[in-house]
Amino acid sequence: MKAEIHPSFEPTKFICTCGNILETLSNLGGEKNVDICSSCHPFFSGKEQRMIDTTGRVEKFRRRYQRS
Repeated sequence: MKAEIHPSFEPTKFICTCGNILETLSNLGGEKNVDICSSCHPFFSGKEQRMIDTTGRVEKFRRRYQRS
C-alpha cells in the first residue's frame, strides 16, 4: 500500500439521543450526535411502533373508495 494516501482513523464516539454511546474508529474523529441508533430503532430493537392516524385519513380513504 502506498503511504500517505489513506485517511487516518481516529477514535470517534457516536452519541444517540436515547443515551447509547457507540465507540468506533472513523476518519471523522471526536464526538458526533445522532438521532437514532441500533438500540432504539424499531427495526433492530424489535419494538413495533404503530402509526397514529389522528386526522382519520385512512378511514376517509376507505370510505371514499369503498366498492359497493
